[in-house]
Amino acid sequence: MEEKMIAIKKIIAVGGVLLGTVGVVHAYLRMAPSKAAGEFADLAEDLLKETEPAKGRFTETDIATLPGPVRRHLRRCGYLGKPKMAYMKVVFPNVSFSLGKGKKAINIAYTQYNFVDGPDRIAYIDSSLYGVPFEGVDAYVDGKGSMKGILAKNITLFDIDGEAMDKASLVTFLSECLFVPNAALQDYIRWEAIDAHHAKAVITAHGTTAEGVFTFNEDDEMIAFSTNDREATTMDGKSEKVRWSAICGGYKEINGIRQPTDLKAVWHYDEGDFTYFDAKAAMMSYDKQE
Repeated sequence: MEEKMIAIKKIIAVGGVLLGTVGVVHAYLRMAPSKAAGEFADLAEDLLKETEPAKGRFTETDIATLPGPVRRHLRRCGYLGKPKMAYMKVVFPNVSFSLGKGKKAINIAYTQYNFVDGPDRIAYIDSSLYGVPFEGVDAYVDGKGSMKGILAKNITLFDIDGEAMDKASLVTFLSECLFVPNAALQDYIRWEAIDAHHAKAVITAHGTTAEGVFTFNEDDEMIAFSTNDREATTMDGKSEKVRWSAICGGYKEINGIRQPTDLKAVWHYDEGDFTYFDAKAAMMSYDKQE
């Protein structure tokens, strides 16, 4: 009996040590500075400082040379007469997000900025994997694209860059240019008419060119953008050419502008579509306006 009591006391002691260790780890994860959040904050601060306010308001003259469905979309969304913007901020409070085919989706909070001058785009992912903080930073700055994932605030899971990422990041900016339509008017984007519900756009910046096709519905809402100029890249850096689409819906009038609040990102694999980003209740805002 005495031996059993000694064994039980040892187990309790070990359990106490383990619980204490877990507590220390959780306290550290709560209190430790975030490498990803710090990097994103520094990027945002630098770009915001460099950004000059946009001048003027959107007019019919500004959009006169755009394809018909693009003109109708901008009118329908209420941009005409509104101040032009130097950048856009989008907050996605709740996104179903997957790190790859066959991987379980996780919930993330996603914040991004798109800057007209440049063009530049940065985004921050805030989430957790099995209770451990998981964060990410996507960036397209000065023509260089990158994608980084960080676990437990300091452990880099992946850090991908290179020419394929430069092009993928550039075409992602293009896919969102109608959310920040001052970008759609810049010389780095060239528009081509297709038909009443489709328009092609070609973007060239920092020596890289990418293109895609926008689709509009009967209500003049932009509902999709598709391109062959993105590569599906895994966490180990492997990539393959796959058609990619951004799907938009849930248009609502916010601050006088009709905006999509539901957005999805989809890879169109031969074996079937894979939606890896599914967001609801997105909120777009603009600043540095006249």
